[in-house]
Amino acid sequence: MAQNGLTLARIIPDQRAVAAPGHQPRKSLTSRQKAAVIVRFLLTEGTSLPITSLPDHMQSALAEQMGQMRLIDRVTLDTVVAEFLAELESVGLSFPGGIEGALSMMDGHISQSAASRLRRMAGASSKVDPWDRITALPVDRLMPALTDEAVEVAAVLLSKLPVAKAAELLGKLPGEKARRVAYAVSMTGNVDPETVRRIGVALLADLDNQPVRAFDTGPIERVGAILNVSPALIREDVLTGLEAEDAVFAAEVRRAIFTFIHIPARLAPRDAPKITRLVEQPVLVTAFAAAQGKPGLEEAAEFLLANISQRLSQGLREEMATRGKIKDRDAEEAMATIITAIRSLEASGELTLLQPEEAE
Repeated sequence: MAQNGLTLARIIPDQRAVAAPGHQPRKSLTSRQKAAVIVRFLLTEGTSLPITSLPDHMQSALAEQMGQMRLIDRVTLDTVVAEFLAELESVGLSFPGGIEGALSMMDGHISQSAASRLRRMAGASSKVDPWDRITALPVDRLMPALTDEAVEVAAVLLSKLPVAKAAELLGKLPGEKARRVAYAVSMTGNVDPETVRRIGVALLADLDNQPVRAFDTGPIERVGAILNVSPALIREDVLTGLEAEDAVFAAEVRRAIFTFIHIPARLAPRDAPKITRLVEQPVLVTAFAAAQGKPGLEEAAEFLLANISQRLSQGLREEMATRGKIKDRDAEEAMATIITAIRSLEASGELTLLQPEEAE
């Protein structure tokens, strides 16, 4: 049915045509009238048509044309259908339609600057609905628009988004602004469509002007991830230096850090067995044995041992009792392996770490 939509788009010209009501002789049918005939015929046959994929102005023109027409004789219908089928059979290639489809097809073959320029040009066109692109953007791309714009604009944005995405965005706002935006949504009942379109065009222009990010995560997350697997002495030395340079940044990095000592506060007890299934038993024995007698580390080891099967826990404790002296380097590597396993499970969605404020 995609080809049907393509052919309909090709035979509906932009120029307005007016058909006289009543019987339509074949010689008087315009391309737009023929398109109306095809659509009427296919709908009568129960065919599902991708008319919504056409631009709004084409959908409007088609509906207007169908409203102006009355009767078509059988000979004319047969001729128009034959022409339509011949048009379909003559198609050698089909293009995606619209600048977004073209850019998706050319992804990796066109520069980011050229793609941004084309998107801005398309967004300025009155025939393009900017909300089609805005609603398809991920939440992290939309957050700046929600936090930096006035609450009235943010309310329009939330109103145009799918409910699940709007709820996720609203949940990421500070409480006071979330309440103001939610209240502003109640004031959008009388906003006219053209105003909403202009807001969408302005938002899309701002979003397209955002610089391309070289990294998927922010600096806080990147520094925290590096320090997660760094030796404890180096980690504390770096954090001390960061606090001297930028206390606010250092505090955020400390919040992003997740080490062995944080396991009891950040890991749900039900997720402990997932860790022991992913990490080899000798590594667990090394980490747990090295943690004994050390404040914080021992509590983390006991937390994991207490939330796995009794049989496995007893086996690990027996091996810990016979484990000899453990080098600091081996202990840190074993604990880092456990942390890496937890992070990989979090990245795959198999577990969710509690945030510090949730743990409190």
